[in-house]
Amino acid sequence: MSETNASATAAPSVPAGVLAAESATARGRRARIALRGLQVLLALMFGIASAVPKLIAHPSAAESFENLGWGSAGMYTIGVLELAGAVALLIPVLQSVAAMALGALMVGAFVVQIAVMDGQYAATPVILLVPLVLIAWARRKHNAELLRLLRLRA
Repeated sequence: MSETNASATAAPSVPAGVLAAESATARGRRARIALRGLQVLLALMFGIASAVPKLIAHPSAAESFENLGWGSAGMYTIGVLELAGAVALLIPVLQSVAAMALGALMVGAFVVQIAVMDGQYAATPVILLVPLVLIAWARRKHNAELLRLLRLRA
């Protein structure tokens, strides 16, 4: 192939800065989609797998809270907090605050697992804490918007 034919069939050259910007934009979009998917999965886990058994007083949940000495009031309180956090994970302005609140619940769950329940399931709250911290950090800009909305109401 001659040199003139090679240059005629080659793709037009695109500046490297434009390709890097397009690549960064695509990467950012994929990261936002992955983070949103993680939020939905956590919301489903906290809402359905964790809060519902407490709110319907499933025997396994009721027994655990009775063994702790917290009774049904503690069980319902934790269930409501988990359900509220799950819903708030799906509301853009509340995402970061919800992740922080659920993270605080997971720290409490870890302490209870270690102190009262012999650490049998202590890894579960720690595992859940990792994506919650990621969400709280990644969505932290929403905190300023939430604060602005709260100031407007006051």
